[in-house]
Amino acid sequence: MLEKTFDPKTAEPRLYAAWEASGAFAPTNDPNAEPFSIVIPPPNVTGSLHIGHALNNTLQDVLIRFERMRGKAALWLPGTDHAGIATQMVVERQLAAEGNIGRRDLGRDAFVDKVWEWKAKSGGTIVNQLRRLGASCDWSRERFTLDEGLSAAVRKVFVTLYKQKLIYRDKRLVNWDPHFQTAISDLEVEQREVDGHYWHFAYPLEDGSGEIVVATTRPETMLGDTAVAVHPSDDRYKGLIGKAVRLPIVNRPVPIIADDYADPEKGSGAVKITPAHDFNDFAVGKRHNLPMINVLDDFGRINDNAPAEYRGLDRFAARKKVVEQFEALGLLRGIEKTRHMVPHGDRSGVVVEPYLTDQWYVAAEVLAKPAIAAVETGDTVFVPKHWEKTYFEWMRNIQPWCISRQLWWGHRIPAWFGPDGKVFVEETEAEARRQAEEHYGRPTDLKQDEDVLDTWFSSALWPFSTLGWPEKSEDVRRFYPTHTLITGFDIIFFWVARMMMQGIHFMGEVPFKRVFINALVRDASGAKMSKSKGNVMDPLELVDEFGADALRFTLTAMSGAARDIKLSRQRIEGYRNFGTKLWNATRFCQMNGCARAEAFDPSQVKGTLNRWIVGETVRTAGAVTEALTDCGFDEAANTLYRFIWNTFCDWYVELSKPILNGADAAAKAETQATAAWVLDQILVLLHPIMPFLTEELWAQTADLGAARAHTGFLLTAPWPQLSASLVDAAADAEIELIVEAISEGRSVRAELNVPPSARPPLLVIEASAEQRKVLEAAAPLIGQLLRVAEVRFEDAAPVGAIPYVVKGATLALPVAEFIDLAAERTRLAKEVAGLGSEIDKLGKKLGNPDFVARAPEEVVEENRERLADAEAAKAKLEGALARLGAA
Repeated sequence: MLEKTFDPKTAEPRLYAAWEASGAFAPTNDPNAEPFSIVIPPPNVTGSLHIGHALNNTLQDVLIRFERMRGKAALWLPGTDHAGIATQMVVERQLAAEGNIGRRDLGRDAFVDKVWEWKAKSGGTIVNQLRRLGASCDWSRERFTLDEGLSAAVRKVFVTLYKQKLIYRDKRLVNWDPHFQTAISDLEVEQREVDGHYWHFAYPLEDGSGEIVVATTRPETMLGDTAVAVHPSDDRYKGLIGKAVRLPIVNRPVPIIADDYADPEKGSGAVKITPAHDFNDFAVGKRHNLPMINVLDDFGRINDNAPAEYRGLDRFAARKKVVEQFEALGLLRGIEKTRHMVPHGDRSGVVVEPYLTDQWYVAAEVLAKPAIAAVETGDTVFVPKHWEKTYFEWMRNIQPWCISRQLWWGHRIPAWFGPDGKVFVEETEAEARRQAEEHYGRPTDLKQDEDVLDTWFSSALWPFSTLGWPEKSEDVRRFYPTHTLITGFDIIFFWVARMMMQGIHFMGEVPFKRVFINALVRDASGAKMSKSKGNVMDPLELVDEFGADALRFTLTAMSGAARDIKLSRQRIEGYRNFGTKLWNATRFCQMNGCARAEAFDPSQVKGTLNRWIVGETVRTAGAVTEALTDCGFDEAANTLYRFIWNTFCDWYVELSKPILNGADAAAKAETQATAAWVLDQILVLLHPIMPFLTEELWAQTADLGAARAHTGFLLTAPWPQLSASLVDAAADAEIELIVEAISEGRSVRAELNVPPSARPPLLVIEASAEQRKVLEAAAPLIGQLLRVAEVRFEDAAPVGAIPYVVKGATLALPVAEFIDLAAERTRLAKEVAGLGSEIDKLGKKLGNPDFVARAPEEVVEENRERLADAEAAKAKLEGALARLGAA
């Protein structure tokens, strides 16, 4: 017999260890099994499980468990990303905390050894946390983006692309982090709104005839100005185009050019151009062949390209000095306060600079073309489809991809430089030396490029490098392309698009057939979670409190693709109660002898109630199968919730009690066998979402009916394949009539505040002969569940009886003797009026474009939900009023 409650704290680790030890997470070796593979979005090796990971990995696990049970060779391939900057930062901080010397004093090789030591001790945190969530990855195939196999793949790809002239070196602007002294990706740039100023500077015309006023939020960059731009149609400046201004402080003449970038409506209409320190200015500089003067060094200090008195100054000290000098020269024309967005390094926290450096680039515009076509033709589909627009917008306007990073932790770029700067790009140093000897005619010393590759470069190869490429492995043959990628919208550009480009280029076909973009998890009010707001929900704390299944079901049930998830402890607690409901229903079945019957055939059941529950089980299995096949995770979860809680645990269990307690032995035996069969189907259908609870129930009920005892894990049990012919329309009509008669009757009682102790009769006023027969036979059950004295057949409803219609039959509850009808009308009318006022108020607020535009997104959404709730409540109360009017 089951214990009274399920204890996830003891059961979950025990069950997971048994699953993993069994090898059941690995794909079946059956050569006839259809392959189905997913690669995990590799979390950073420095990371720990956050609520976004919990959602993303829960959905992957739901899908892989589902396909595994369907008999496919299901592979969920796990791994972690070496996370260049993040890992280097962690180890540098650890060295500092331990009082050790810094990275540069330690030296590159010794520092990298320290990082590998840290990785061996602390780099597996998130992997173990995924196990706590129930992730059924094939851990035997776990990969790391810096492991030997993936490193070989990275070198192969780099060298191949270089020799195809799709990788090259160029001097361009990058996002530069002066703290780490490296280029960083857009994803690692955080835009923060800060207080700042517009300083208005006058640049005197070279011929002494006047001045042009420009405005800037970064005065120090004027040291690198190489032009002033005006709009070609701006009449104020047409006569100045082609002339020059004398750049103050630097005392350098710079031209006045015409370019559409200058906005006549903004400020003076003239804009300073600093090609080496602004992305827009860089484009202007390219168009006009302007000099590009970099005035900063790697640490954000003024370099030797500026006047002597500025050299070595921090950029912000230089800013202050520039303003002071303009004021001293009488050329400061104004200071305007502003709030503006300033880029910061998401890990360093310092202001990021657009910075002109030599870097390695991928010709992404070339690789993007077949990746665009693959989505256009449907080789890869996005779910929901509207995310294709995001993908296309970026891919069709893609820029060269900067892939080099000035770090020590990562894939060292396989490029070696000769004494004259000639580069040799090969997969090994030995091959590079051989090429150099052939080029120079003698053995020559080479120096390897100091840079490492952008983390996203190795991640872009993930769907095939993890399977063993460039070796012709069996896994590559069997599992590439993968089937479904589940990920967040924020890395469509950085990861999804790049995997598409590299996968098609190197494998000849798309890396995945479907991309499911999961929702963003917010707090209960709809606000984005952040540590600064104090509203972060730790998934591991939630697992400790409620169990992994409750959290998994909550995230799955709320994962509708068109909306964000508003997560609250109350919702998780509610779904934990759902698990408890199923546990208790299973105990009920055990206590009532519900056991598997030998050769049980659901098509042969005779009882109406059993034919009905078999049909409902068939419908549910079909709906859940279709939903999970289409990534309708929330639809699958909510379908199961309604069926298990309402249909099985409430109605079937309640309606079966008279049979289980009755004298008809055959009916009782059939009901016991049917209940056991339905419970088996429930456990299988629910398992992908709530694996621990269902696996425990599967094991605990294995001996119920020795003839059909369970063998093996539920994890590997076959998915139900039930015929639609098992649905019995006549049985449905009978049971649905009884259920609705009771449900609607309960609603009448609740709406009108009829006391629970009141026992009015249920009157059947109009009904078909078949319906009368059903209601008469079910009278004792209806009396018990609806709390009525009897079921009576009348030609008309007496005064004070509240009518309601179910399945075309008119029923009535005479309640006048139990409540004050007039007082109820007054109460309901007052509540309807109050709700009407609330609806008007909310409607006006939401109809105000200014409110919708200015209010935080979560506030607008909260008001929309309040309006929908008020409208639903008003409609319900109006229905109750209408019933009273008919009484």
